[in-house]
Amino acid sequence: MCEVSRTVRVDLGDRGYDIHIGRGFDSVLQSEGSGTTALLVSDSNVDPLYGDRCAELLTRRNFKVERAVVPAGEASKSLECIQSLFDHAISGRLDRRSIVVALGGGVVGDLSGFAAGTYLRGVKFLQVPTSLLAMVDSSVGGKTGVNLPQGKNLVGVFYQPVEVAVDLDTLATLPDREYLSGMAEVVKYGVIWDAPFFEMLESNVAPLRARDPDVLASIVSRCCEIKAEVVAQDERESGVRAILNYGHTLGHAIENACGYGQLLHGEAVSVGMVYAAELSCVCRGFSREDADRITRLLAALGLPVGRSQLPDGVPWKALRSAMASDKKARSAIPTFVLSDVMGSVAFNCDVPEDALEAAFSALV
Repeated sequence: MCEVSRTVRVDLGDRGYDIHIGRGFDSVLQSEGSGTTALLVSDSNVDPLYGDRCAELLTRRNFKVERAVVPAGEASKSLECIQSLFDHAISGRLDRRSIVVALGGGVVGDLSGFAAGTYLRGVKFLQVPTSLLAMVDSSVGGKTGVNLPQGKNLVGVFYQPVEVAVDLDTLATLPDREYLSGMAEVVKYGVIWDAPFFEMLESNVAPLRARDPDVLASIVSRCCEIKAEVVAQDERESGVRAILNYGHTLGHAIENACGYGQLLHGEAVSVGMVYAAELSCVCRGFSREDADRITRLLAALGLPVGRSQLPDGVPWKALRSAMASDKKARSAIPTFVLSDVMGSVAFNCDVPEDALEAAFSALV
């Protein structure tokens, strides 16, 4: 049996908050209402599993609960779905004392956070992540947003939650593909920040794939600790927080070029991490042995690592065009997070144009 609960603090002064990690909604969700309204947002996959349970707990905590359910999948990160949440907020009479509760994965969290941060110029926001990717990454740090046809997360705000409540038991119902997708973000933390953590992952592939509760409690906590450290140093990504985008420049381009939903976010980022490792070898002298370790670990965790695993052999021109629209691009020239040694990376790295395609061609 894993430890009942752990708490990680995101230290942002008066915007700081706790991440409560444990088993069971009752043990991790701390917020109390006073007759205030909570808009509980979930998706069509998660709501049938946990919507009633979470709504019941919020009611016991003295919230008046309104509910909104969006279609599952990346396509829901849209302005149309934001409008639907605003409609629910108005019909539910949310006021400035109200709270928006995101119950689900990264899509629900990003969508709900953007709605909370902009409705009435900001109401309280609570994250209840139910996917591994959301637990270790997207629920922490206050990034919210939606996609446009031209690119991923092009519209959004930085808006911190008042609390993140991580119920590890919800991972038991997560489909294998979604679970493994989250592992890409887990591996990322080892590459960018913590080499011993990367080694621990290499030694625990079988327990991770079996969803061992003790190992999961440990890795989720460590990932949250790392992200909290990074966000506390750079809340709005004006500096070091950019390292969290390791693998995401190509990853976001793959999602865009393939059509959102064809590949899961973590699957696209996995290929993007292998690509970033290849660029790191070429441009920054990163060890070829360590680049191969990244590829082996991602593959052992059941994630795609090469061009042949992309849908319909996505052409380089489409990916290069998508990278030109990336938020981090400067005058349509993409920048990258690249590795120096395992556990340390540099951000805002420029790469020669000819190296971009050559590195993609090397992803066999």
